[in-house]
Amino acid sequence: MQPLVVSAPVGEPTPDLSAAEVRVLEAIDAQALVLDLVELIRVPSVTGSDAESELQHRQAQQLAALGFDVDAWKLDLAALASHPDFPGTEAPRTEGHGVVGVLGDDAAVPALVLQGHVDVVPTGDLDKWPGRDPFSGAISAGSLHGRGACDMKAGVAANMAVARALVASGVRLERSFAVHAVVGEEDGGLGAFATMLRGHRGEAAVITEPTSTNLVVGNAGALTFELRVSGRAAHGSARLSGYSAIDAFLPIRSALVELERVRNAHPDPLFDGNALPYPISIGILRAGDWASSVPDLLVAEGRLGVQLGEPVALARAALEAAVAEACQRDPWLRDHPVRVGWPGGQFASGQLDVAHPLVDEVIGAIAITERRAARLAGAPYGSDLRLYAGMGGIPTLHYGPGDVRYAHAPREQVPIDELIATTRSLALLAARRCGAHL
Repeated sequence: MQPLVVSAPVGEPTPDLSAAEVRVLEAIDAQALVLDLVELIRVPSVTGSDAESELQHRQAQQLAALGFDVDAWKLDLAALASHPDFPGTEAPRTEGHGVVGVLGDDAAVPALVLQGHVDVVPTGDLDKWPGRDPFSGAISAGSLHGRGACDMKAGVAANMAVARALVASGVRLERSFAVHAVVGEEDGGLGAFATMLRGHRGEAAVITEPTSTNLVVGNAGALTFELRVSGRAAHGSARLSGYSAIDAFLPIRSALVELERVRNAHPDPLFDGNALPYPISIGILRAGDWASSVPDLLVAEGRLGVQLGEPVALARAALEAAVAEACQRDPWLRDHPVRVGWPGGQFASGQLDVAHPLVDEVIGAIAITERRAARLAGAPYGSDLRLYAGMGGIPTLHYGPGDVRYAHAPREQVPIDELIATTRSLALLAARRCGAHL
């Protein structure tokens, strides 16, 4: 890889930048940042896999080498699953690890936490990926490609680059700085849940999820649901003597479409420009076990979008009521009602008060390093924000490189220029919030 030409040196202190802040910005190693992201992508850290744990060990080793006080622990999966607030999981898992590194007084609450998850979703059809390699880490047309490139290994790499810059700059911090690396975000937030239960806290946190250059101050939730629809089995040649569970599902599907329309009629202003902030989608559909048989069971698994500020119980009740009403209207389903379950990840919504000082601090850092105005927005997906804000009482927002529209897709990528620009803003935020001085 050729050396990267990012921008002119920051130069001398200005009214906007102190000498210590200049030192931190100049210490950002763009080449190391990009190479780190390439290496992260090349580890196939699908949620629940051994590679996910491998990356956590790598994060712990890097933070320790920088002189951070590191807490690296193995998650007690049984104890976490038995907790009444357990957020749920969907992927098989035999182990998991938490990693927290603190620079400065490890007895004090860090002034700033940068958090990122190392796990990624499965790759899907390999034929859809260039060269059938989802973990190539290839660089093309100014972007870095591969599973996890934006969701959210770019954010994980940015967090580590900020940590390296704070150390390499030689500045002293009046207040401590922390990096949290977590697992299991994609299927419920297991790692963040465990980190909060372990007692790690911060005065403020930025989760470096992809935000399309916006500041995300609110997350819709997402609840995994399961629908079990009964039919009556019969030989395919005598179809009329049975009743297909697929046909029985159709009025339920129509009811979900209508429920989605109603729930998205009046979204929060943070979702301005988003036509569907609270989607209801079916991700898995299974029916039948023989081509010549009328299927007697259909199982549909999907996700229900939770409105900002909406209690999870009310969101569940809305879907359950819609399904029950559809069953009452249908002659078959009236006698064979659909069973609704709530397995897997259960993401409540989460939000930061836009008047919190963290918002203006991030906006100010972006204005200086990126020379632009930042826009506040909401995200239509669930995240660890609700656990940090709810369980931990930590004011939290999202700001990170990448566009979520590329996440979970074979075209996943992150622009290198955006990765570097975002890292600079995060570094300035860290220097300011933690009181960097020479």
